[in-house]
Order: sequence, then structure tokens, then C-alpha cells
Amino acid sequence: MTRHAPFGHRSFATTVMQCPPEQRREALLHLAAVHDPALQPGLQHALSTVKAGPDTVWHGLWIATQAGHIEAAAWVQPLANQMAQLWLPRQHNSAANKLLKALQGWVNEQPIALCHVALSDDVANWETMLVTHGMQALATLEHLVWQCQTVHLPANLLMLSPFAELTPTQQQALVMKVSEGSLDCPALREALTIDALLAGFYDQAPHAPEHWYQVWHQGEIVGVLLLAPNPVTQHWSLQLMGLLPEWRGEGLGKAIVQQAQALANKAGASDFTLTVDAQNIPAKRVYAQAGFTRYAQQRLLAWC
Repeated sequence: MTRHAPFGHRSFATTVMQCPPEQRREALLHLAAVHDPALQPGLQHALSTVKAGPDTVWHGLWIATQAGHIEAAAWVQPLANQMAQLWLPRQHNSAANKLLKALQGWVNEQPIALCHVALSDDVANWETMLVTHGMQALATLEHLVWQCQTVHLPANLLMLSPFAELTPTQQQALVMKVSEGSLDCPALREALTIDALLAGFYDQAPHAPEHWYQVWHQGEIVGVLLLAPNPVTQHWSLQLMGLLPEWRGEGLGKAIVQQAQALANKAGASDFTLTVDAQNIPAKRVYAQAGFTRYAQQRLLAWC
């Protein structure tokens, strides 16, 4: 005997596809970031940066539908240097699962070197699904903050000069040398070229290179300090700080952090934030001594 579904409970197949232009606005409302106050500023910034771009920026916006209605949406936002960011669906369900499976295949066919997503504690249940669909867990990130105040610097210990005084080749060589043996997100650094790393920093804050420095000690370049001030919010962040391998263990890391704090405070910043790999115990110790405290933690995953 053939059994029929009861009236009103008909089952519809899920269709996954690139989002048509006429459904773009509705699809964006199905992104998790739209409903999370902590993620809304980042999404708004992302949307503002692609608004004037070519229509191809929306090729990474995909939807899962049933009977023509959107059940879930996800967006692979293109970034500089063949990088991308995944904006997750609002729901953690079968439609989202099918959507991510399709996106994994699509990303693999694109000239995308790395597509990342950062998961906060309240969405940690996404990690298993993302790993199932080929993402690698790259690091646990701790976000630290320091409330700006007066900093007393050691006399004549370090000097700063503009990073822009170096040629692009010299800049890349210096950052590459600083990255050697670094405990900060080694898996991510292996997946990124130095070009992509610097392009990513620039993409986050195009005005930031005005506050990028070479660090000098005893007449030699010993490291780099890349800062990103936000003139609107008076919020400063640290993009990259590092020492050449031969200068580590000399107490200069703490001195560079103090230099950064002094610059932020002198400019009238309200607070200063940075992100560190949870496994980078030496760096975390230096930041704690400088007065930084943790305010959030995320898991970083990527297709790469």
C-alpha cells in the first residue's frame, strides 16, 4: 500500500544555488551576523567595501531554498590577494549543511588561496560541521584590550622610523624574517604569503601604513611595529609586532609594546587592542605585564 504524506506536511527538496540579484537583500538577512550585535559592525563594513565594486563580488553569496523560500544563506566575501571571508548562515541545520557543502566545492574552483571564518564561543558548535566540509582549524585567538594611560618609556632603548622608507622588497624581507619561528598562528602564516599578509592589513585599514614602523636598537633594525588607529572611534589596534630571531629574549618585546602604548595614548586613543595566538605563551606573558586583559576568544578556521 502506498503511503502519502498528510495534507499540509508535504516534503520539499532543498535547492542550493548562487543567489539571484533580486533575492540578494533577503539572502543577506539570513546571515548570522545580521542577528549578532557583536558581528554587525564587521558585516556593515564588509558590505560598504563591496557596494561600489563589480557584480562579481556577489558570486560568493549562496542560498538554500525550499519551495522557492530561502532557508539559509552564506557569503564568501572576496578580500585582497586571493583571500576571502566566510559569513555563516543564521541557522545550524540541514539546509546550512547542504549550503556549506556546495560552497566548499565552489571555493575550491575559485582563485582563492584562503577563505577564513572566526568562531566565537557562542557559535562553537559550527566547528564540527565546518571541519566536515574541509576547513582546517588554524588557531585559537585571544583578543586583548588595554585602556590607554600614561606610559613611561625606557630612555633611548628603541627608535622608530617609517616602514615606508623601505622598498616593497625590503618590507617583505623584514616581515618574513620577523615571522621565522614565530609562535603566533604558525599554521596561518604557512598558508599566507607575505604579500597577502600585508595586503590583508592594508585592506582592514587603508590609513594604517602611516603608523607602520621599523624598530631600531643599537643602530640596527631589530623588528617591526604595525599599528592601525581608527580616527573616528579613537580605538587603536596592533596589526603586527615582531623581532628578528637574533634579538629575541633580550626584553625588547616589552619595550616595543610600551612604544605602541605610548603612541596610542599620545594620540588620544581611548583603548588599544590586539590579538594573540592562545598557544603563544611568551607573548601573552609580555602583554599581561603591559596591562592587557582578555575580552574575547575565537577559533580560526579556513579553507586553504
